[in-house]
Amino acid sequence: MRKLALSLFLTGFMALSSHADTLKMQENAPDRYVVVKGDTLWDISGKFLKDPWKWPQIWGMNKEEIKNPHWIYPGDVIVLDRSGATPRLSLLKAEKYGTVKLSPQVRVESEADQGVPSIPASAVNAFISQPFVMEEGALKDAPRIIGAQEDRMVLGAGDQAYATNGKSDTRNWKILRPGKALIDPDTKEVLGYQVEYLGEAHTEAEGDPQRILITRSSEEIQPGDRLKPANDAYSFRYIPHPPAANIQGRVISTYGGVSEAGQYATVVLNKGQRDGLDVGTVLAVYKKGNVVDKIQLPDSRSGLVMVYRVFDKVSYALVMQIHRPVNLLDIVRNP
Repeated sequence: MRKLALSLFLTGFMALSSHADTLKMQENAPDRYVVVKGDTLWDISGKFLKDPWKWPQIWGMNKEEIKNPHWIYPGDVIVLDRSGATPRLSLLKAEKYGTVKLSPQVRVESEADQGVPSIPASAVNAFISQPFVMEEGALKDAPRIIGAQEDRMVLGAGDQAYATNGKSDTRNWKILRPGKALIDPDTKEVLGYQVEYLGEAHTEAEGDPQRILITRSSEEIQPGDRLKPANDAYSFRYIPHPPAANIQGRVISTYGGVSEAGQYATVVLNKGQRDGLDVGTVLAVYKKGNVVDKIQLPDSRSGLVMVYRVFDKVSYALVMQIHRPVNLLDIVRNP
């Protein structure tokens, strides 16, 4: 299994970026911090910054300058140098204790690389390959589960079933079910159709019908559910950043149908690629202010979300920080 790991490209001593004047340091920021197992870059940055999502700035990220990769590991020491006019960070590697410059980049590594991940890998692993938004009728011609030899109406992991021919060399499938329409609450435009992920299957015998083995199920699978070729190439690579344009959007759905989304839950936004969002975009979440004595109270900020999957008109975002749960129709805007 693959998981996220943070690759730090280390080249010498480092200064903060030109945006350092926008960074707000924690009053109790430590002079030194020893990295421990379970740390994430977001957590570590939060020990120095009031806005930990701005970690690319404090780590002096430079995407144009890629050097030989090294990683932050438990036992390494991060040092905050306050002696100059501009605060500086340095990293003391546990094995060498040499001072080096930090320029981080996120990449996907094998589980054997136990470097510090940018955020908990478990927070996104469950969602990376599952959320889908499609146009109406997109699954119309997809292979369809017909049923099982035993004429069972409910199927699950370990069951064999038959499906129409996929007419391709695909042998690994995701099992999907067309879901509800995603409607913009302001414009009433249909933004797409949320597709429900049910599990995965493997073709055991080709033909028409083909025989499949259901290898994983998250919900009950029924005749009529559709097959889509599995694509494991998607990876979660991101640099957290504010949106490039002014965003005024809303939460239009929660993944899994929960009424309140907590930390690391997934929410669906009514903004996507056409609005300038991309992977890593950070947005603030607000509760609409109440009207008291005909006076509109201001909206109140309740947390931060970060986009991790983008479609043309909608995006899936991870709730990163919350003061109170995120609900349907909450507002999202520039942080």
